[in-house]
Amino acid sequence: MSTPSKPYAGLKASLLTQHGKESIICPQLADSNGLEVLHVEGYDTDKLGSFTRDIPRYGSQLDAARKKARVGMELSGSILGIASEGAFDNDPYTGMLPWNYELVILIDDTRDIELIGFFGGEAQSASRQVSNWNELNTLLSEAQFTTHQLVVRPDDEYHLECRKGIRDIASLREAFDWAISLSKSGNVFVENDLRAHTNPTRMANILKATQDLSRKMNSLCPECRSPGFWVTERQKGLPCSHCDAPTNLPVANIWSCVKCKFKKEEVKSGPLKADPSKCQYCNP
Repeated sequence: MSTPSKPYAGLKASLLTQHGKESIICPQLADSNGLEVLHVEGYDTDKLGSFTRDIPRYGSQLDAARKKARVGMELSGSILGIASEGAFDNDPYTGMLPWNYELVILIDDTRDIELIGFFGGEAQSASRQVSNWNELNTLLSEAQFTTHQLVVRPDDEYHLECRKGIRDIASLREAFDWAISLSKSGNVFVENDLRAHTNPTRMANILKATQDLSRKMNSLCPECRSPGFWVTERQKGLPCSHCDAPTNLPVANIWSCVKCKFKKEEVKSGPLKADPSKCQYCNP
């Protein structure tokens, strides 16, 4: 839809993180966009929320990402800021699988715009309440331990004390003994550690969100040449080949500019009619 370009080539942006996200975000944006992303420290991002539930998140997922980006920009003096924030829920299809939504934001004060990369995919987020070591052992395969680390708490998921970042059997045994000694119910709650540097599945999802952002950064508006010209709406209604009723399949994409609000419709290529199996009337 737009002329290939790299409007961020040769520029620098800050990235505030304490959970290892620089290992994937920095090289991705350097390779795809020519943007040098500088890792910024000096602020405890857990103050904006933690996945161990001891600190509530600062606003929405987007609010927290914006705040991280702004703090990183202030600490580094940068006019470009990158930040990432994750969220977990049940999957949007069956509601039965753990799902991870990752958001990576670029705040660009030179153009007064925000660009957002996004990805949702299956999460590694197993958990179980156990009362003995044998019960705990049955969880380890499901939790993909030791490639994915664990969190252990006395009693249940709401206990205020926990041991994080457990990555080997010796540490797990020690944490289990500690938790059972504090437990009032004789139970221990064990779950995957969802911090990025302890959860490779989540880290892979952050990379995919960063790749989504990198494509938007290189997509320029035909009118004002601002980055971030991207699909914001999909028009549904491809007619059924049998009854001609509109289906939920798309007929066109609507591209929009984040800066000047220019829009353009792109009719989708492919079949002009939908298979009846996709029709809610022919195949309710």
